[in-house]
Amino acid sequence: MKGALLVNLGSPDSPEPKDVKKYLGEFLMDERVIDVPLWARTLLVKGIILNTRPKASAKAYKKIWWEEGSPLIVLSEQLQEKVQEHVAFPVALAMRYGSMTIKKGLQELVDKGCDEVFLVPLYPQFAMATTETILVLAEEIRQAHFPNLKIESLKPFYNNPEYISVLANSIKEDLKDKEYEHLLFSYHGIPERHIRKSDITKSHCKPSNKENCVCCKTPSKAHEFCYKHQCKEVTRLVGEYLELEPDTYSTSFQSRLGFDPWLQPYTDRTIERLGKKGIKNMAIVTPAFVSDCLETLEEIAMEGEEIFHEVGGKDFTTIPCLNTNKDWVAFLAKQINEWSKAKVQA
Repeated sequence: MKGALLVNLGSPDSPEPKDVKKYLGEFLMDERVIDVPLWARTLLVKGIILNTRPKASAKAYKKIWWEEGSPLIVLSEQLQEKVQEHVAFPVALAMRYGSMTIKKGLQELVDKGCDEVFLVPLYPQFAMATTETILVLAEEIRQAHFPNLKIESLKPFYNNPEYISVLANSIKEDLKDKEYEHLLFSYHGIPERHIRKSDITKSHCKPSNKENCVCCKTPSKAHEFCYKHQCKEVTRLVGEYLELEPDTYSTSFQSRLGFDPWLQPYTDRTIERLGKKGIKNMAIVTPAFVSDCLETLEEIAMEGEEIFHEVGGKDFTTIPCLNTNKDWVAFLAKQINEWSKAKVQA
């Protein structure tokens, strides 16, 4: 029997500092998130970050927390329920971090009789700290607890024409009655070294080329695992689909942590620059996320808007993530059903 497991990032169990600290500890101690030697990661995370950041993060979570719980969890659960309506076999939900573990998700499917699972990382683009860490952990859990279980996974779908259509049309629909001068595509940032580490050619990706990133435009096998290329490609494809003028949209990266070089340009500085440049009306979309969460609801919709207004901006439109958009649900269901059909034909 087949089954599918949707996997998103995760969330604290509550916006209280103790739960936020527990969540951050698991998240930041992941070697694919902070990819430094264990001793250095332990010193940084347990010695510094977890003694300073949980209270501030808890305040941020409280700003966006819903009565039903974490927005990311609630929206992911709603997505799972809607996808299940279009799939004849079990569809479960798990999180990479937090109490809704991948092990629990796989156990749920196994208990329902599944011996083949289609793993669906809810990330359009590949990154060490998202897709890769999910796949690696899932395989470790399979070997340790479900040795007879067969797992296959959905590849990053950043350039799938149907996904681009869904994303572009959701943007178009949200902006149909709004005037804007610039559309900013803001993606979650990662350290530049993650790009180099993911480069299977070990020579193609040069993330430090901030303004003229020729490597992102030059065809290469490295693009299969290059987060920066895949983000810029989403922007390009959506821009073409919506027939946007070149100078009316751009790409930036948010949520940097620490002092190492991260992908640029940074979102907060880009918002500030656009406002100082004289842009009065801007819109922002966050295509690295499929469900609204802390990074979209607080960092962008609240902090981003505040920055824009401080430098003279007027209207700041935050475009929601795909969440439970019916076309997005249909896209995911189609990927799952096509996997099932391919297995039957094989």
